[in-house]
Amino acid sequence: MSRPGLSCPGCGSSNIVDDALYSQAQLVCVDCGSVVSEGVLADDPVGCLMTDIKTKVSASHVCILRVHSEIEDLSNTYYNQAYQHESFIKVSLQKKEVLAGCCVLVSCRLLNWPITMGTISCLLDVDPMVVGVVYQEMVKVLHITAPIVNVTDVMEASSDVPEEFAEDSRALSKRAVALVELAADTWIVTGRKPIPIMMAAIYLAWQSLKPNKQRLKFSLDKFCQLAKVNKLRPAMKRITEMKEVLCKLGKEIPWVRVEVTLENVILQVGDILNNRYALLRRAMRTHEDALLAECQTRYEAGELSPNWGKRVLFAPPCVVHAKKRRVEQPGLKDVTGDEEISDSEIDSYIRSPREAREFALTQKILSESEKS
Repeated sequence: MSRPGLSCPGCGSSNIVDDALYSQAQLVCVDCGSVVSEGVLADDPVGCLMTDIKTKVSASHVCILRVHSEIEDLSNTYYNQAYQHESFIKVSLQKKEVLAGCCVLVSCRLLNWPITMGTISCLLDVDPMVVGVVYQEMVKVLHITAPIVNVTDVMEASSDVPEEFAEDSRALSKRAVALVELAADTWIVTGRKPIPIMMAAIYLAWQSLKPNKQRLKFSLDKFCQLAKVNKLRPAMKRITEMKEVLCKLGKEIPWVRVEVTLENVILQVGDILNNRYALLRRAMRTHEDALLAECQTRYEAGELSPNWGKRVLFAPPCVVHAKKRRVEQPGLKDVTGDEEISDSEIDSYIRSPREAREFALTQKILSESEKS
């Protein structure tokens, strides 16, 4: 197809056509064959045409921690210092992302902004153990003295609920802290992660402040949805353990005539916490009296006493739920061939007089060879 308005500079002909030579388009004169103009690679449309597709980001994938500008500036300062340090130069991308979260965590703690390490790990979607290791290394490298977060501050910052389930934050924090202290006195806290314990304490405190049917039937899943936090599986176990402790103490309240169970112990939480030290002493005394009678019965029957974790009223979880140790059976040991053979065992293999004579002759030959 000829191009109007163009003429060949060599012969003056206007018969100019497109000639697609190889991969580059050219304008060529038909009469003399001269190349009038060559295409430029930058001007060629290469590739396929892509259109932008609007996508909607899922709300569950958006994780934002809102802090004020002072915390942002301090976090950027710490991140720049740690990023340029030799300990964090040649590390993986995930560790650098965790480093940014640790800088925010230490900045929040230094500026008295209550936040837990579990919150950072949830926002970054990483293992809390990884966050802890990077946090300890960063604090050591930058020589930062970070304060320890008070459990009361964290609870007060996490006790925001909708209006229909509203509760005074101070009263809720006070009762939740009392439940955590009771859990510490009864070994529930020992060796356990703090966040599930705080979650269980806040949930039980919230139920016990107004123990109506609506709150007693409100599950932990719905409670976590209202509080906009992720439910942790260990929290249900901590709730059960705290209720069991409350039941043991609730049975010692003299003015309670009904049987205290896991279902109705929430009604007695206030009285239990107000008199917990006296109830602890009374429960231990009652348990010791029952234990003496049981030991006497076992002694008369000739039975062995159980593990001490089963004997005491309250014990560490590692003792109450102790793992069974493997007992090595001597019959299952590997035979190497170097074991000593006794004379009686040798005699058991000799079955006839001929074998006895041959064995005696062999021993005589061996003894003579040793002497020579």
